[in-house]
Amino acid sequence: MPKSVSRSLPDTGLSPAAILRLLALRDDHDDPDAQAHALRLFSVAAIWPFALVAQSVACAVLLGAALAQSHALAIAELGGTIALALLVACAAYAVLMTPWSREWAPHIRTRCLALAASGTAAALSSLLWASTKLPMGPVQLGCFVAVAGAIGITTIALHPVRAATLGFGTGLVLMLPILSERLLPSTVAFVFLICLGIATIRLARLDARAAHARAAEASEGRLAAKMIAEFEGHGTGWFWESDRQGRLTYLSDKVAADLRSDGDEPVSRMLTDVFRMDSAAPGTERTLAFHLSSRTSFSDYTVCAAGRRIENAETDRWWSISGRPVVDDLGRFQGFIGSGSDLTEKRKSDAEITRLALFDGLTGLANRQRMRHSLDKTLLQQRVGPFRPTSLFLMDLDRFKAVNDTLGHQAGDALLKQVAQRLERVVADACVVGGLVGRLGGDEFQVLLPGIDNRDSLATLAKELIGSLSQPYFIAGASVTIGCSIGIAIAPQHGEDAEELIRNADLALYAAKADGRGVHRFYSDEMLAGAKSRKALEDDMRDALGTGGFHLAYQPVVSTLSTEIVGYEALLRWNHPTRGAISPADFIPVAEECGLIEALGEWVMRTACDEAIRWPREVRVAVNVSPIQFANPAFPTLVTSALAHSGLPPHRLELEITEGVFLDESGSTDAMFKALKAIGVRLALDDFGTGYSSLGYLRNAPFDKIKIDQSFVRGAAQPGNRNAAIIRAIVTLADTLGMETTAEGVEIQDEIDLVRDLGCSHIQGYVYGRGVVADEVMVQLGGAAQAAPVGHKTSRAPRTKMLRSARMAIGRNEGDVRIRNISTSGAMIDGIAVDGHAVGLDVLIELVEDQMFSARIAWAKDGKAGLQFVEPFNLDRLNHPQLGRVQRRAV
Repeated sequence: MPKSVSRSLPDTGLSPAAILRLLALRDDHDDPDAQAHALRLFSVAAIWPFALVAQSVACAVLLGAALAQSHALAIAELGGTIALALLVACAAYAVLMTPWSREWAPHIRTRCLALAASGTAAALSSLLWASTKLPMGPVQLGCFVAVAGAIGITTIALHPVRAATLGFGTGLVLMLPILSERLLPSTVAFVFLICLGIATIRLARLDARAAHARAAEASEGRLAAKMIAEFEGHGTGWFWESDRQGRLTYLSDKVAADLRSDGDEPVSRMLTDVFRMDSAAPGTERTLAFHLSSRTSFSDYTVCAAGRRIENAETDRWWSISGRPVVDDLGRFQGFIGSGSDLTEKRKSDAEITRLALFDGLTGLANRQRMRHSLDKTLLQQRVGPFRPTSLFLMDLDRFKAVNDTLGHQAGDALLKQVAQRLERVVADACVVGGLVGRLGGDEFQVLLPGIDNRDSLATLAKELIGSLSQPYFIAGASVTIGCSIGIAIAPQHGEDAEELIRNADLALYAAKADGRGVHRFYSDEMLAGAKSRKALEDDMRDALGTGGFHLAYQPVVSTLSTEIVGYEALLRWNHPTRGAISPADFIPVAEECGLIEALGEWVMRTACDEAIRWPREVRVAVNVSPIQFANPAFPTLVTSALAHSGLPPHRLELEITEGVFLDESGSTDAMFKALKAIGVRLALDDFGTGYSSLGYLRNAPFDKIKIDQSFVRGAAQPGNRNAAIIRAIVTLADTLGMETTAEGVEIQDEIDLVRDLGCSHIQGYVYGRGVVADEVMVQLGGAAQAAPVGHKTSRAPRTKMLRSARMAIGRNEGDVRIRNISTSGAMIDGIAVDGHAVGLDVLIELVEDQMFSARIAWAKDGKAGLQFVEPFNLDRLNHPQLGRVQRRAV
């Protein structure tokens, strides 16, 4: 008996009567031994007729022998005994076989059978004893054998029911002292009866344990069969078996049914003819045929139906199959047995995971991971194989954010899908073998072009891509137009590995955006040098911000009416320890790109407020605000904190804002203006006229001042210049809206009167001095109230420095002079011996070979003189090919 089964058997420590099934138990219906006992009763009933026949034969033989010998006494005794024996045997038969007795409880039938067995034993023992009284001879021996045989057959018939066996033995033993009337035989018989009882009870206990064991095994078998059936019917698993030749002898129905759809019955066919392995799966170097022939185990081989075409791999069913050889007890090979599982859904899931891992979920293009893998693979082939150039396009959509902000992200997603379709179409039309289009994320795309390095072809393709993507899109019922910028890098010229090539393509894209967007740019070494310079500048800026390397310079703002200083603009300055003074035009854009502008802006704000509060006069201080700072919702809190910490009144702080803050036309811009005005600070629109210059800004934004850009101020005093008319128009507009105006970049003293006459309320520029440190501001404000202009008094045309010889005539005298600089209105010469009395003299000077131009001496000093041309001179004539002997060297 298996240990696992014997451990699970219940305790059979019941009374002998209960063990022999002579007593009723509460759990008879569920007890395996009770069920087995019922089967034993049935088996006794099945063979009892044979015992009854044997008993009848014994009785007939014995009665016949008595009649043959005319033994009257024997006949009389035998008649009663035979009648008793047959009566008891029939009673036993009735207990076992009649329908009404079968309705009795098993223990009742067992009791009746035990009693009947005892009676039968008593009758048979009497017959056996009676046979001994017959005359000695063959007849007696025959009778003895007949009765003994009947006793043996009856014992065998009653053996399944232990109580009946014990009852039969008891009947035999009890009759012995009655018949023999001797003590010794009876004693011996009783001893054997006790042994029989002990043995019978022990056998009954073993029967109970065996019944429980069989029941447990049967239960486990049924459970196993049920679970296997459930697994086969509703799970993904299945089973198979083959013979010694490899022919299938068993295959789970669900797999067999699927294979039958191909028209062939899989059972009895060779396993290798039914299934085909997936050679692409890992670990399948050895085939099914190899394992079958070598009789070795195999595990988790991926297979499909052998008769199906490979093209249907995506819709076909796939299984995982395992098997091991089976040998008998003598070690002889019998075939294979194994199991399998359905891999169809798993393969579909794996395929979807692979698609998601390598393809963009929105556009269906290759994603960043696949693009990088393809680029690495392409560049590796280039290194290990024949030379094959590779080009990489890095693309960024222009104005895509505006679509997301105005139409929503769903519209943005729809736009990206259309962009992907156009990209694939253009690249396909270009017939680029192996060309791959991918989306890296957001509005950034990449195109891999193996085998192409011709710049003309790449430029043509880039223009086609830009042109295609710039065509209108129809999204959510609206027409949308965007643009595209492209950076191009070519391997191996621009990089031999993926990292370097992507970096250089990104630098080229950065240059394309800087050049106005909607264009393409090829990578050049200067781009990398510029990037390294910007990175070094960024690192130095971070260090300077932490170590106090920046300082503020304050340029005065002067009233045109009173010529008094009414304010200063705080200008950020940086003296680099090795590079010297760095222009804000160089480091401010870098600060905006790397995210330092907010920290710099906060430092400027707090420093300007802290220093302005110490000035002796309550003049204003103006601070420039970056669009990035303006977009930060916490900016009003920063302004309030700086004012509170310094104690500067809000009306003394002026925030200069450029038109860049209006690029994001959203409610947050209006909310920011309201928040700043609620603080009480002044707002100025800086560099007006150089950006979008939308009049809607002036209508909606609460500006206190407009600052006219210096490009309109310079040259406004020169005759024929139209800048003055533009300034007048701006001033008129500002006056109408109740705003002040500041003319920036005033450098010439005669421009002061012009700006004043045009109506500007304030002047700022070198004409009243450059930016100075805070200590110098203290000195300026502590001195005279009026600001004194400095620099040139009159405007003049731009001059070109040079060193060249020319012929000049004064009256009848001619000589050679040197021209040091020249403009459209005059020139400065040296090498002439004149003094201040020559001012006003008319002269002729040869500016172009053999062509004399009229001029007048405007001033003369130390061998130098200034000439004023009678008529404006076109400087382009200096490049005339007939200059002959005239030589010119630009300085």
